[in-house]
Amino acid sequence: MKLDIDRDRLAAELDALGAISGEQPPVVTRAVFTEADVRARGFVKNLCREAWLTIREDAVGNTFARLVGENPDLEPVATGSHIDAIPNAGRFDGTVGVLGGLEAIRALARAGHRPRRSIELIIFTSEEPTRFGIGCLGSRLLSGLLDPAAAAQLEDRDGITLDAARSAAGFHGPLSSVPLPPGYYSAFTEMHIEQGPVLERNNIPLGVVTAIAAPASLKVIIEGEGGHAGAVLMPDRHDAFLAAAEIALAVEQAARDSGSPDTVATVGVCDLFPGAVNSIPSRVRMEVDVRDIDETRRDTVIEKIEQVCEAIARRRGVQAKVQVINADPPGLCAPAVVDALVQSAETHGLRFERMISRAYHDALFMSRIAPTAMLFIPCRGGVSHRPDEYASPEAIAQATLVLAESLARLAGSVQ
Repeated sequence: MKLDIDRDRLAAELDALGAISGEQPPVVTRAVFTEADVRARGFVKNLCREAWLTIREDAVGNTFARLVGENPDLEPVATGSHIDAIPNAGRFDGTVGVLGGLEAIRALARAGHRPRRSIELIIFTSEEPTRFGIGCLGSRLLSGLLDPAAAAQLEDRDGITLDAARSAAGFHGPLSSVPLPPGYYSAFTEMHIEQGPVLERNNIPLGVVTAIAAPASLKVIIEGEGGHAGAVLMPDRHDAFLAAAEIALAVEQAARDSGSPDTVATVGVCDLFPGAVNSIPSRVRMEVDVRDIDETRRDTVIEKIEQVCEAIARRRGVQAKVQVINADPPGLCAPAVVDALVQSAETHGLRFERMISRAYHDALFMSRIAPTAMLFIPCRGGVSHRPDEYASPEAIAQATLVLAESLARLAGSVQ
């Protein structure tokens, strides 16, 4: 079987998808269920129809495009990623795994490959936590790790529930219909840009991921006392934001004190109320991200953050409530799927490095219900989540070739 990747077509499709944005390109902003997200979904679905793939969508908008195998009763092989994007993002995060996965399937079809198992491309809903504050929403539901009743009540900053948002975008039905049983897929692979500098720095074209770091998200609500910025004297103040500022510094210090460079913590959201220059902030909402490849060490940092919040609140005369939104265990990649990627890279003479993913992806949750691994592509400067995010067409095409080869291995051939 001779596989050929249409590099130029894939690059053009990535450019076209990148131009579908809530902001002026090259900035990519596509929060889930917004007008830009709906248009992007339509673009990808049209490409899947052109490839004669069978399409279905579930109640939360996860989209499945299937190349039906010779034995459709066998558990299918799957690949995929996401197309939603945080504000002020770039063109390649997630999208290379979707459009590259589609091109891998097209390449197999062009080569005359007849898979025994069906091959399915998955476009996951809301990998980014931008709108509803929880990452990998679609794959969490798909894997059964997020309670559908709790998911239905998630709200965005405007008070719009997930149920209302998905219904407005055209996705209906009970969220309880979304989870898939363990063993539904025989294997899953996700191709993604590295979002770090290791591959480029070492001049290695591919990364084969063996484990995925464990993420946790916290919400901190601080209640103080508001008042006129000129009339309330400093000794009498209970400023919610000043308590938040101390907490943010304490979050940083807790990560630094963990003893490992693998521990990272970030305060990514800090919303003040009422948000007027002449008003003392009475309420602050913070969102904190803590990650590590060691679950115990990460949870120790979370405990330290909770203790520090309580101490700072007591000293400043405010109230601080810490809510752990999610604290996921790390994902270990399946040796059989890792081996398929390794053998595929070796078949095509491409060097690779076995590595850990410090960012988490939909693959983390798919690993709960299917043997899973990931394939990383070098990105310029390790930059991601910015408009200057970049992976070369050559690097993407090489990884897509390896992905196609691995899908063929995992799906089997009909002679």
